[in-house]
Amino acid sequence: MTKAITYLSWRDPAQRSTEVDWLTARNFCRQRCMDLVSLETSDENEWVKARIVQDKVKYIWTSGRLCDFKGCNRPDLLPNEINGWFWTAELQKLAPTTNRQQNDWSEGGGIGKPQPDNRELIQGGAAEHCIAILNNFYNDGIHWHDVACHHVKPFVCEENDALLKYVRYTNPNLRV
Repeated sequence: MTKAITYLSWRDPAQRSTEVDWLTARNFCRQRCMDLVSLETSDENEWVKARIVQDKVKYIWTSGRLCDFKGCNRPDLLPNEINGWFWTAELQKLAPTTNRQQNDWSEGGGIGKPQPDNRELIQGGAAEHCIAILNNFYNDGIHWHDVACHHVKPFVCEENDALLKYVRYTNPNLRV
């Protein structure tokens, strides 16, 4: 892994039983010059999944999001549900969801369809615009699922070079 995974919320005695929504988790990480974990490599994905198994964690938030705001109607992001997923921490697009070799989306879920399936919206709830890793939640192994961002989960933070550079630039006397 090239980046350091520096924080697993469930291992922090002060956060151990705390589960938060996606935005609260991201803000927690960013206040510490980190961001929610982005899983750009297979090694990083497998490392995080191993911690989830080792610690018997049911699910976690990642930095993954569906582009669902102004500017997401760019041709390269359409159709959005296939081409609009990205890692917010790195602003890096994910491979199209139809390219199953380039991601770790589950083949199942709450309605038995491959992820992302936007199940909650289909069933009359909120849109599922955030990526969580679920630990065999639907008897489908440990894989990515699209989940409505308001749900609460533990989370993983990793170092974020851009945030650290910004802090160093704006605080030249601070040792970071």
